[in-house]
Amino acid sequence: MSDAEHTGAGARNALLRMLLRPKRRRLAAATALALVENACGLVPPLLIAAAIDRGLPAAADGRWSPLVWFTAAALAAGLTTATVKYCFLRYSGSIAQDLLFELRHRAFAHVTGQPLAFHESYPSGRVIARLSSDVESVEEMLEMGLDGLFSALFSMLGVLAVMVWLDGPMAAVVIVLFLPLFLLTRWFRRRSKVAYRHTRTAVEGVVGHTVEAYNGIRAVQAFRREDANARRLSGLDARYAVARAESGWVSAVFSGGVKLIGNLSLVGLLTLGVFRIDQGHLQVGALTAFLLYVHRLYDPIDELASFANAFASASAGLEKIGALFVRHPAVAEPGRPVPLPSARDLGGGRAPGAVRFEDVHFRYGGEQEQQGQQGQQGQQGRPVLSAMNLTLEAGRTVALVGTTGAGKSTIAKLLARLYDPTAGRITLDGVDLRDLADGELRGAVSMITQEAFLFSGSVAQNIALGRPDATPEEIRAAAEAVGAHRFVSALPEGYDTDVRKRGSGLSAGQRQLIAMARVMLTSPRVLILDEATSSMDAPSERAVQEALARVLAGRTAVIIAHRLSTVTIADRVLVIEDGAVVEDGSPAELAGSGGRFAGMQRGWLAATSA
Repeated sequence: MSDAEHTGAGARNALLRMLLRPKRRRLAAATALALVENACGLVPPLLIAAAIDRGLPAAADGRWSPLVWFTAAALAAGLTTATVKYCFLRYSGSIAQDLLFELRHRAFAHVTGQPLAFHESYPSGRVIARLSSDVESVEEMLEMGLDGLFSALFSMLGVLAVMVWLDGPMAAVVIVLFLPLFLLTRWFRRRSKVAYRHTRTAVEGVVGHTVEAYNGIRAVQAFRREDANARRLSGLDARYAVARAESGWVSAVFSGGVKLIGNLSLVGLLTLGVFRIDQGHLQVGALTAFLLYVHRLYDPIDELASFANAFASASAGLEKIGALFVRHPAVAEPGRPVPLPSARDLGGGRAPGAVRFEDVHFRYGGEQEQQGQQGQQGQQGRPVLSAMNLTLEAGRTVALVGTTGAGKSTIAKLLARLYDPTAGRITLDGVDLRDLADGELRGAVSMITQEAFLFSGSVAQNIALGRPDATPEEIRAAAEAVGAHRFVSALPEGYDTDVRKRGSGLSAGQRQLIAMARVMLTSPRVLILDEATSSMDAPSERAVQEALARVLAGRTAVIIAHRLSTVTIADRVLVIEDGAVVEDGSPAELAGSGGRFAGMQRGWLAATSA
């Protein structure tokens, strides 16, 4: 087994243990029901054999009671088997659905809870493939029910035991033919694993390309990439078709082989049975029972073939899903969270929201999953920040300016703890960000980006995103505080208006005002604005600038902007170059210093007046 296969199998087994361990008692009860069902199912052929060998001769002599008794007992056994099977299917079906629900829930919660580093390195199409087609493969297996596994296994073992008890030589014929069946099953397991891994990988490619093309539909249409994308999808579909054909061939060979071995068993048993009856070693009823048991023996094997086929597909899917859970997060939740001090605890009249970067180093590398393993990090990527020491006073607004790639957004991402420093630490009111519980950190540090993402739903629901329990009065007060109430009131249904997908029913400026109303409602200690006005026209930018003045009052704020008009509301400006602060002062001081900021301002004024 290759390292990749070993890792995949380990991830699959770990995921199965996680899902099955809480349901051990229910699985034990389902197993007991399956045992009772199969024990009852073994009785009718024995009663039929007795009816033929003892009931019919007695009836011929005028004694009908034995035949009636055997017939009634067979009917009772059949009724009991049907009743227990119904109970088993209902019970096992509920277990299967619970497993499927938990798998979906755990996978979705795990993926959405991963830090930004995970989502930037892990393609969204691959994630969707895990949560859709791979989960569907597990659903297909569970829809067959645990009956396909439990009943088939127990039926086979029970039938073989009864056959040995009825007639050893005839049972030996069946057992001998199990050797090629065993070899065929081993071959099937090995080949089906490979085939279904190929299938799941091919599906992942189709889903990934579809998601990428759909998300970039504007670029696709702008550059006329429709035909090229269609050709690529055709190639991926062809790869999927080849993988499906391979898995179908493996399944067909196995099912056909099982049927062939079953028919050979019937021929062998009939031949040997006739000979043993002729020799007086076997009765007709016993031969009839044997033939019925062979039917019961190979039908479950055929069911197992179908179940194994579905299980091979589901196993490959579980390997893919399980791999999500073994990925070590770049930003881990602290084992013992430290609470942020309250304003009263800070003392000395200090306001909350003081931030310190203490000897912070950072580099992007790999998938940011080796946090803490700094020996490896040293080999990955170029340094973005080196030994940065920076203090942001509480309640002050600081603007970060600089050329593209200077490190401004990296500082913001570290402050929001979307990444952790490679070395050093960042503190908020004296507490290391790595020691804060994720919920408390997200409530204390908020970020508004260039694209204020709105979810499908009402305006009120989007404003209350960070505080779902907010009252309508609190939501309205937050909107009024940032100047959004006027345009929201003018919407067809006011705060109940559906903003549609990604807020497509609103302008860029209106979406940003709703994002700022969210901030007002959650009232974070630190607010980060990353290019928050770069995509707006002048009127929208002025409206947002007015809202910013109200939002930023009394809280620590970090503004990243290429438009220097945004910088004018800052108390302090930091010019960042190559991950270091090269200028630090108020906007007026730096504008008159003749340094980098002054040059940037002259260039910006020239560009806006042209």
